Amino acid sequence: MTARPRRARTTTATRLVASAAATVLLAAGCATPSDPTTAPGGSDLSGSGATAQPDGSEDAAVATDPDEPLGWGPTAGELEEARELVATYSSEELAGQVIVGRYAGTDPEVPAQLVRDLHLAGVCVTADNVLDEAQVLATTAAVSDAVAESGRDFPAVIGVDEEGGTVAHLRGVATTFPAFAAAGSAIDNAGRRGRVAVKQAAYATGMELRALGFTWVYAPVADVTIGAADVTIGSRSPSTDPDLAGAAVKQAVTGYDRSGTVSTTKHFPGHGGATADSHLTLPVLTETLAELQARDLPPFEKAIEAGAPSVMIGHLDVQALAPGTPSSIAPETYAYLREELGFGGVAITDSLGMGAVAGIPALAVKALEAGADLLLMPADTRRTHATVTAALEDGSLDRARVEEAAARVVALQRWQARIAAERPVGEDVEEQAAAASAALSAAAYGS
Repeated sequence: MTARPRRARTTTATRLVASAAATVLLAAGCATPSDPTTAPGGSDLSGSGATAQPDGSEDAAVATDPDEPLGWGPTAGELEEARELVATYSSEELAGQVIVGRYAGTDPEVPAQLVRDLHLAGVCVTADNVLDEAQVLATTAAVSDAVAESGRDFPAVIGVDEEGGTVAHLRGVATTFPAFAAAGSAIDNAGRRGRVAVKQAAYATGMELRALGFTWVYAPVADVTIGAADVTIGSRSPSTDPDLAGAAVKQAVTGYDRSGTVSTTKHFPGHGGATADSHLTLPVLTETLAELQARDLPPFEKAIEAGAPSVMIGHLDVQALAPGTPSSIAPETYAYLREELGFGGVAITDSLGMGAVAGIPALAVKALEAGADLLLMPADTRRTHATVTAALEDGSLDRARVEEAAARVVALQRWQARIAAERPVGEDVEEQAAAASAALSAAAYGS
């Protein structure tokens, strides 16, 4: 595989441990190394348009065009405006803006009230929250209205796991797509036609989700499966081959970006080699960093090249980075993602209600301290909001770190609104989605 240009990998797990906290703070909004707005040597690490100096200060004389897109979607101006906005937030508002809530039942008013009460960024809709198309539309509209009522001029984060195959929480409401393994097969079997089919499938999925009121999709899966020993990912993975997986993920991210739906490349740094299920327990990855770089990381590099707006951090004990600590609360994980892979977008945790991290005290605070920007589906949304708010109030959680996180989220949502406005959903969105699904299946398995 041809690697994307970047700095030589001189970072070791030991150096990551020592420098993680500083790196996470410096990496706010960094552009990808391939982004033409990045100065030689990757100097614009702050995303503010100023040049980072060796002592950590910034040269304010070097400015970035506010209309210049960052490597993950928003413009430099959108990010700066978002920073100015969240600096005015109360502790309760700031805590809410970095949480995507979990809720029970199918009453649209329940998630809407949660958003109103807690100032949430939004909610995640699961199969347990879905009845039919009318009820889904009522839910997304209620949550959107709740965000607007709070005075926020950007959309709610309304996300759903709609990968295709076995992980499709809108089954019976949205178009059925094959599992993402079809994406790797399509590219392998049909070359350029397969790549086009993968990109179009992602685009059609994104447009159909937008028609239903969603702004985010928790896809594509970038995990490289190891086959039968992989008990969690399986056909959700595009391939056992890192090159094919990377090609599929790159096309999918491009398609989602064009649709105006925020995609979430997951589960960094790679769940496909895990032989345990993180929904139940904390899997251990014993591979060396070199082995991770050869197998697990290439698809994430390709996603970042393609402009991935969001990356989901898995709950994994990655021995090469932070032995004994779940990756979602390990500063070393976020440092590697930002410093080594050049990711500047929103880092979202996997669901904080999963067994891999169950029972960890102050879990949400630890995730934010480590470098997470969004906390997905805490086990108890109200309690988590209270915990984060209290930590901000008593100073045990650095407000600047949470403002950094919230600003990325706000800037990304403004990007989503802008792209969606430029590309309205057509009346034939369902027909287009059905055609895209059939084309992907044909490229993967048919003529």
